[in-house]
Amino acid sequence: MRTAGVDLAAADERTALAVIEWSPGRAVLRDLRLGVSDADIVAAVPTCAKTGIDCALGWPEPFIRLLVAHRAGHAADLPSPGGGAAWRRAMVYRTTDEVIRADFGLIPLSVSADRLAHAAMRCAAILATLAAAGVDVDRSGAGAIVEAYPAVALRRWDLTHRGYKGRHDPLVDALRARAWLDLGGHEPLMRASHDAFDAVIAALTARAAALGRATRPGPAQLAPARVEGWIAVPTADLDELPEAS
Repeated sequence: MRTAGVDLAAADERTALAVIEWSPGRAVLRDLRLGVSDADIVAAVPTCAKTGIDCALGWPEPFIRLLVAHRAGHAADLPSPGGGAAWRRAMVYRTTDEVIRADFGLIPLSVSADRLAHAAMRCAAILATLAAAGVDVDRSGAGAIVEAYPAVALRRWDLTHRGYKGRHDPLVDALRARAWLDLGGHEPLMRASHDAFDAVIAALTARAAALGRATRPGPAQLAPARVEGWIAVPTADLDELPEAS
C-alpha cells in the first residue's frame, strides 16, 4: 500500500508532496518534494490507496447559501443588519471545524474568512480535475482523498502540536526514532521545511484513514461533510500504523 500527503499552499513553491510505501511492520518514505504543481498532485493520487490533503476541501454550507442569496438579491434570505456573532460563526466555520474545536481544543483556520481560502480555491480545481478523471473525491473522506490537519494528528499522537512550525526538529527526531519508519534520505528536507514535514504527517494520516482508523462523520454530519469536507483524525496510535497491509 502507498499513501500520499499534500501540504497545499496557494503557490507551488510552498506546496509539498510525500509518498509513503507500507509493508507489514515497515514504512518507507519513497518521495518528498517541494515546489509541487497541480499536475504532480493529480498524477500521484491514483497511485496511492489514500491521499491526505492539508487544506479545507470545501466551504461552510451556510456561507455558500449566503453568497447565492446575496448574488441573487434575495433580501428575505439575508440576515438583518449585523447578523449577530452566532450567525457570523456559522458562516466562518464548518461542521468539522466545530467538532475539532470541541473535541481537541484546536481552531482550524477559516476557509471563508482567512488566507486559507487561496489554497482552498486551488484545492477545488484539483478535486475537479481528479473527479473528471474518474477518481472518487468524496469530501467526507470515503473516497481517495481525506482532509488532513497535521496539528490535530500530532496532538492525537501526544507530540508537540502548537507553535512547531519552523521549530520542528524534535518532531523529526520523534519520527526518526520509530524503527519501522525509514525516511529514505529525505530527513534533511523534513528538517529544512515545515511544509515538507506537514506533508509527511498528512501521509501518515492518510494511512490511518486507509486502515479505517480515523474519525468519520456520523449520520447527522455526513451531508454537510460531503459538501464542506471532513477532517480525519487518526484513532490509531502512531506505532499502530505499520500493521499488516
